[in-house]
Amino acid sequence: MVDWHSQETLAANAESFSKFMHVLFGLYLWEFLSSLDFDWQFISGKRRFRWPLIFYFSGRYSLLFALIGISIALNVTTEVNCQALYTFNQIFGNTAIGLASINLSLRTMAVWSQNKYVVTVLVLIILGHWSFLLHGILLKAAWVDGECVIIYTDNQILAITFIYSMAFDFTVLCLTGWKLAFPANGRSKLIKLIFGDGLIYFAIAFLANLMATIFMLINLNAVLSIIANVPAAIASTIVACRVVRRLTNFTSQGPEVFTSTQGSTLAFRSNASTNRRISVKKGDSVHVQMDTFASPDRSAGEYDASGKIVKDDEFDPEAQIISNEFKRPPY
Repeated sequence: MVDWHSQETLAANAESFSKFMHVLFGLYLWEFLSSLDFDWQFISGKRRFRWPLIFYFSGRYSLLFALIGISIALNVTTEVNCQALYTFNQIFGNTAIGLASINLSLRTMAVWSQNKYVVTVLVLIILGHWSFLLHGILLKAAWVDGECVIIYTDNQILAITFIYSMAFDFTVLCLTGWKLAFPANGRSKLIKLIFGDGLIYFAIAFLANLMATIFMLINLNAVLSIIANVPAAIASTIVACRVVRRLTNFTSQGPEVFTSTQGSTLAFRSNASTNRRISVKKGDSVHVQMDTFASPDRSAGEYDASGKIVKDDEFDPEAQIISNEFKRPPY
């Protein structure tokens, strides 16, 4: 039977934790750099910035700052202000967790066409989530034996926070899955996009927080109880940012109607004689194509003698004269 609280086990777990954090930092850095071109399109002004992207950029960069701070705390060799460093890490780490849930919630609100009941419920859940996240910032750290060590943290608050996050993500997953599985106006390509591979992102966020919750509740020792916290934050942030990027890239192409997400894509279908197609291209420019079909119900005066349609600015007098000659033969 393993003694999870022995010094040897704690030292081995701490070493594993340090290496694991470096691997996760490398993973997130790769994800961050590989999608940096998307950020640059908004920073350079090639795409119009919209307010929901505030949560996207805030969550994305908050987690980057938190991972940089964690790497510093694990590798620092000279005495530093550990309290300030770990408070910094906790603030940006918890911010990233909260913003990841907000990004997923915004997609759910869009799928439900800003339904006031769904929006109200999600906003209340978000407020409760952030209350626990802010309480989780309270901890104490000090420089002990040549390294920064957390000497106090409220594990109960941490456990409640991850249980709440897990329940929150599960609620968002169910709401999104239900609306996509039973859409009121049929399935468009956007629904198929989210339902086909976008919905798996919501499931990953839920499973990541579920894993962190399990480790927190088992509480084998001080190291293993929090070893899944950072992976949960990284997984939630990555999938939430990917959802935002995929839907933003999709709506910039404007392929078809999706009435469940107002303002996402536009296309007008009409049974009138004029068929209009509107597609949104890069740079938010609108390209309008208009096909006009002639109605068969026309008066006789709109045709010339040769059977051609006479336009408003065209009339062939010779053709009309020939027509009169045929109508009045000389015999």
